[in-house]
Amino acid sequence: MNMNVPYTPPSVWSWNKDSGGRFANINRPIAGATHDKDLPVGRHPLQLYSLATPNGVKVTVMLEELLALGHQGAEYDAWLIRINEGQQFGSGFVAVNPNSKIPALLDRSGTTPVRVFESGAILLYLAGKFGGAFIPADGAARAECLSWLFWQMGAAPYLGGGFGHFYAYAPSKIEYAIDRFAMETKRQLDVLDRRLAESPYLAGDEYTIADMAVWPWYGTLVKGQLYEAGEFLQVQEYKNVLRWTDQVAKRPAVQRGRMVNRTWGQPASQLHERHEASDFDTQTQDKLTPQDAP
Repeated sequence: MNMNVPYTPPSVWSWNKDSGGRFANINRPIAGATHDKDLPVGRHPLQLYSLATPNGVKVTVMLEELLALGHQGAEYDAWLIRINEGQQFGSGFVAVNPNSKIPALLDRSGTTPVRVFESGAILLYLAGKFGGAFIPADGAARAECLSWLFWQMGAAPYLGGGFGHFYAYAPSKIEYAIDRFAMETKRQLDVLDRRLAESPYLAGDEYTIADMAVWPWYGTLVKGQLYEAGEFLQVQEYKNVLRWTDQVAKRPAVQRGRMVNRTWGQPASQLHERHEASDFDTQTQDKLTPQDAP
């Protein structure tokens, strides 16, 4: 692929397996399983299959927040799905999420298991299952919460699939693409900053699933931890986002949720699988020998 040669799209697109850059080995234009592989099942009602990307962190934070509120029915097993190895294309995973993306949740608490996929849908499902937890009951605040939740779901493709891909992962740096998505990312940060100048949290005075959804993406971005793009995007300009980011990061449930299914960073911050609350004290990578690791 020569980026210096002008490109004219053909009348019919064809798949070039060599054009996918860093993720070429797992990208393909069709859905479905590539291999037979059953998913593991633990003893808790909720079975989560995920990785600690921003979308995965949303759900583990929500589960840890529910447990912190005393909802024992929110106990869960979190199984690691290594997406770079194509584990999301196993037949068991595809049965839970036909879109082959993490996170995917299987609720086995009833007579018939319920599958839930898409991170926003999982947050809403868990909130509803546990009495409307982390969704305001008031009409205006509830509408604000849901609006920011769906804003994140619509905005993240520009940040992840757009800016993140072309800035950090594409095989060649394309000025037009990086400029286009950097502009949109900064606009989104400005949207957030203006909202957070008005209220402590996105829905108002109350911490909600909207904050859980937005924080793993934009919070890590303004702390320079996503794509290592902090200086490029001049993230220090967004004072209100930074204030909110630090406020959310102080929550113990958020700190635990970030660790689950994490396979990078300091070993003490990595809990590859989570099956019991005590795992945070005994099963992080700094405490395991190689033969103990999942």
